[in-house]
Amino acid sequence: MKARQVFTLSCVVAMGLNTLVSPAARATPPNDAAARCNVLATRDFAGVIDAPTKITDARWVEASDSMPEHCVVIGYVHPRIGILLAMPASNWNGRFLEEGCGGFCGGNLVRAADKYANELFSYSLGRGYAHLIFASSGASAMAGASAGATSALWAYNDIQGQFDFGIRAAHVAALAGKAIVESFFSSAPAKSYFSGCSSGGQQGLSEAQRFPWDFDGILVGAPSPTFSGPMMNYLWASRALVGNVDRSDLELVHEAAVAQCDMDDGVRDGIIGDPIHCPFDPTSLLCKSGQSAGCLTTAKVDAIKKVYSGPTTSQGIKIYSGGPLPGSELNWLADELSPAYLIGGAPSPWPKEYFSYIGFMPAPGPGWKLDDFDFDRDYKRLRMAESLFGAADNPDLRKFKAAGGKMIMYQGAADESDIPADSIDYYELVEKTMGGRTETQEFFRFFLVPGMNHCDGGAGAFAIDYFNYLEAWVEKGQAPDVLIGSHLESDAAGMEPKTKFTRPIYPYPNRAKYKGKGDPNRAENFRPVLP
Repeated sequence: MKARQVFTLSCVVAMGLNTLVSPAARATPPNDAAARCNVLATRDFAGVIDAPTKITDARWVEASDSMPEHCVVIGYVHPRIGILLAMPASNWNGRFLEEGCGGFCGGNLVRAADKYANELFSYSLGRGYAHLIFASSGASAMAGASAGATSALWAYNDIQGQFDFGIRAAHVAALAGKAIVESFFSSAPAKSYFSGCSSGGQQGLSEAQRFPWDFDGILVGAPSPTFSGPMMNYLWASRALVGNVDRSDLELVHEAAVAQCDMDDGVRDGIIGDPIHCPFDPTSLLCKSGQSAGCLTTAKVDAIKKVYSGPTTSQGIKIYSGGPLPGSELNWLADELSPAYLIGGAPSPWPKEYFSYIGFMPAPGPGWKLDDFDFDRDYKRLRMAESLFGAADNPDLRKFKAAGGKMIMYQGAADESDIPADSIDYYELVEKTMGGRTETQEFFRFFLVPGMNHCDGGAGAFAIDYFNYLEAWVEKGQAPDVLIGSHLESDAAGMEPKTKFTRPIYPYPNRAKYKGKGDPNRAENFRPVLP
């Protein structure tokens, strides 16, 4: 579900924060910035309301080719939610940016301060943002050993740690971060933003639902409103596929699905523009009598249909929102750690970690096996842990709307990890709760990106400046009626990626349709249509 690097500003790196320069940037005299940074190490933040904080290190970093001079602060919110905050010396734009964490949220923030500085902070600091990341996975959030994004061992019999991960961390990190920013700049942030994908997307939803006053704008990518649903889907899919379906089978299925539905957007580009309504049925690939190549056996067809359908009971009763959409097939298997269902022919590690240490209460522990999950019974046991581990499926966003908050949610249509059905279902529930589409889209818009994988990448126009659109909505009242995405490709190793084509992405449920004339590689030659 969540195999994303723990510390990446999801889609901000891909989209390019270079567009985010504020004309009203606040100038802070740099001559005393280093001294003010060093003082932070001794300043007492234990009195931050609801977020008693301890700073363990404050470092002044001189300017480099890729980074402006800045202050890095490392610390934790009691008892063990790690925070890493970088603040520019002289070009602060008055904005606070918090980034959600991925996977099971483990990571060593001390190492991250060095390892990810150029990759992560060069974009945000160069544009004047005070940028905070956090880790909430128990002891790994501190300066000790890193658990990493894939391990959930930290959660075993750790109620506080699970609550921190699911509900508390993103909130108290914001409280602590804003307090430190105000102390350093002698001014509170004028605007605050949250950005997260995968687990970070779930954290963004939780913030809007539980703490609607924390952020002016929230960018939610590929969220799973619950952790248990995707974990159950992973397990279901891996059971169907393991030892039965190989990469050549999935390549055949993918080619057939694309061939049938490629033209649904009016242009043949290898991308299914409306996979929700693609009627592809793998039964069409069933081997005929005497045929052995270019077809699928009955067992393979049944396995693939199971993956598309998502988890059910033995009686066929659906117990989850669905499965992956046509066009996602090449992502189901991988040779190395990724959000795939099978990795190197073996089931993904995510379900084993989750159900051993988190998904059930009490947790069964390391002795639990994937075969132990009973799809007729165990789905009924998951809500208790979901409630503690941050289920973010409440569609009542009235307080967030009343507070003036704006939210953009995006989802890759080819995502097999946090499947589109989850995002679609949540958004449609919000529409029903908030009084309709018009009332909802006044503050919350959802964009389904054709051909995009989990958080980014894929055959579609995945590089989108989401944050620029969110900022314009929050600060200028410019609601995003369309996002322009680019498909980036590198010509050779080490070369800067170049744009192969652009596409418009319209608020759900609209989709893009080629106008029938003009260059199909240019976004302006498409128009919005309803399915």
